Formats: sequence, C-alpha cells, structure tokens
Amino acid sequence: MSAEVTIHKGLDNVIIDESRLSLVDGAEGRLIYSGYKIEDLAENALYEEVVFLLWNNRLPTADELESLRAEIAAGAAVPAPVLAMMQQFPQDADPMAVLRTATSALAFYDPDAEDSSPEANRRKAARMTGQVTSLSAAWPRIRKGLAPVAPRADYNLAQNFMYMLNDEEPEVNAVNAINAFMVLLTEHGMNASTFVARATTSTKSDMHSAIVSAIGTLKGSLHGGANAAAMRMFLEIGEVENVEPWFVNNIKNGGGKIMGIGHRVYKVYDPRAAVLHDRAEKLARASGNGKWFDIAENLANLALADDYFIDRKLYPNVDYYSAIVLYTLGLDVDMFTPLFAMSRMAGWTAHVMEQTASNRLMRPDVIYTGEVDLPWVPLAERN
Repeated sequence: MSAEVTIHKGLDNVIIDESRLSLVDGAEGRLIYSGYKIEDLAENALYEEVVFLLWNNRLPTADELESLRAEIAAGAAVPAPVLAMMQQFPQDADPMAVLRTATSALAFYDPDAEDSSPEANRRKAARMTGQVTSLSAAWPRIRKGLAPVAPRADYNLAQNFMYMLNDEEPEVNAVNAINAFMVLLTEHGMNASTFVARATTSTKSDMHSAIVSAIGTLKGSLHGGANAAAMRMFLEIGEVENVEPWFVNNIKNGGGKIMGIGHRVYKVYDPRAAVLHDRAEKLARASGNGKWFDIAENLANLALADDYFIDRKLYPNVDYYSAIVLYTLGLDVDMFTPLFAMSRMAGWTAHVMEQTASNRLMRPDVIYTGEVDLPWVPLAERN
C-alpha cells in the first residue's frame, strides 16, 4: 500500500458533499436545522414546521403550515393491501423489519413511485412522512390482534400517532412529548442511514428505495437501537438503590458499556439530551412513576462523577433520555426504533431531494490487500 494513501475507517472526516439541512457541532454541542437552534425548535415548533423548514429552507407562514399539515394527514393512510400483508406477518417479527418491508410495499400503490422529478419527489415525501407514522402506529396493534386505526385528517402527525396507537383522543402532554421527540430526531447530518439514503439516490433509484435503505441501516444496533438498549438497561437495574452496585459490577469491574452514554460526534453534552432530560422528568413526575427517570439520572450522575468517564468525555446522548420518554408513554421497548425512523423521515426525504438536485454517483474505493497472479488450478487437482 502506498505511503501516501490514508484509509478513513468508518469514513471519519471524509466530506462527501455540501448540505444546508443541518449543522452538527460536536465540539460545542450545537445542533442547527437550516439556521435554527434545536433548543428553539423543540420548545416552539410543530413537527410539520420543521418538515417545511427542511424542505424549503425557511419557516412556513400559518397558511403554509396548515396546508402542509393537511397534505401530510390526507396522504397518511396506508393502502389496504399493505395492512392486509402486515396482518400475515409473524407476531414476533422485529418491528424494524416490519417497517422496512411495509415501506417498500407502499411503492406499489404510489402513483409517483417511479417518477423522481422534483414535483413528484415532493409529493412522495409528504405521503411517506405520514404513511411511515401510520405504519409505526399500526404494527403494535396488529401484532396484538387489534385492528389498525386510520389517521384523522384534522390531526397533526404527533396527534395522529397517539390516536392511531391507542384508538382514543390523544392526551395533550403525550402529544407534546412525541412532537418534541420527533423534532429532536428529525435530522442529524451525515449519519449512517442518511448517507445510505443519499448513496441509494445517487444511483438514480427512487425515493421509496432510498428510504427503505435508510430504515434498514437504522435497524442496526450501533445506529437506531441505542434507546431501546438504554431502556432495557434501566429495566435490568430495576430499582434506584440498585444503580450503584450495578454500575460497579457491570461497568467498573465488568468492563461493560452504559447504553446512551457517549456519542460518535458530540464531545460535550448532546444538546438533544439536554432538552429531553427536562421533558423526561416532567413526563415521569406527571405519570406518578418517576422511578425510571430517577434510575437514569442517578446512573448518569454516577458515570459523570467517575474519573474513567470524565477522561473519555462521555455524556448522555439523545437516546438516553428518549428511552424514558417513550417508555413512560407506554410504548413497547422494541417500538422505540420505528419511532426514530418516523421522526427522521423529514430529514431523509430532504436529503433525497437535495441529492437529486445536485447528483453524482457515489463510488468510493478500497485498498486491495489480497494476492495477485495466482496460477489457475483445475478443479480435479484442488485439495
């Protein structure tokens, strides 16, 4: 291998393009969506406002917001054949495998499926943003033998998700928590699933294929599964008084890892975690069961007070406290990652449209380390 060649394992520090969609500043702990701080958006914005922002590079007027909300809600219904197909899936199927498969099947019933013009992509983005939310609410019901609930045309996405999940008028605090979660998880630079969505798009494949690629990538435990892993860790700890002995036995002496602590990019506190910390505490206290938040808080404080973790600059990330939020809302732990996917739809679709507008086929390279010029050995002479 030539001395001049540098291999970037994991594509660290490799810049593949320019984007106006988000700034992820790991050194300063900042996250910006198209010019706006994540803290301001999580506090004030409806998810559909962030969708409009990423798709149009500006915030909507009141009329534009209502138009987009209505468009997404109107297109959010899942075609009956897709729901019928889901009802044939094994009840113990991985929810992300279900979401991946059902999202792919949506293309059969989308009139714009094979049209990648800017206008068609914009229509598909609106439909799919609503439909992936509907799929994420449908599967928990279908696997329990309950009928899926159709979305309401007068609801926003956060309202519709809670309505379709529980088949009842959504509670305001739950809707606000889901909306904040969705805003915080909407977009995050060139993460693995976004990169894969853009790579798929670079081949001039269609938007459904790009989103399916992204969902398949998010399914991986090193990307989208950390919040579920964090909650399983809290459940394993079980009680607040178990936090310290669990930490000593499993982490300090056992060499284990605290799920939801540390981040590939952020070297300081994840700004999304700071927002969700307060949301998780308020929701937990209001629910009358603050145990899971207290376990998470004590464990985080214990880790941050330990020299081993301070030296490595490991802090809670968005997955850590989002686990508490979703669990308090009654979500099954294995449904946490599909909620990540439905939140990320605005970002993924925005990247697909951005890639389409200024496309070049992605074709990275590798350094070959195998042998060369081996002599051919006939089959009968091989040992």
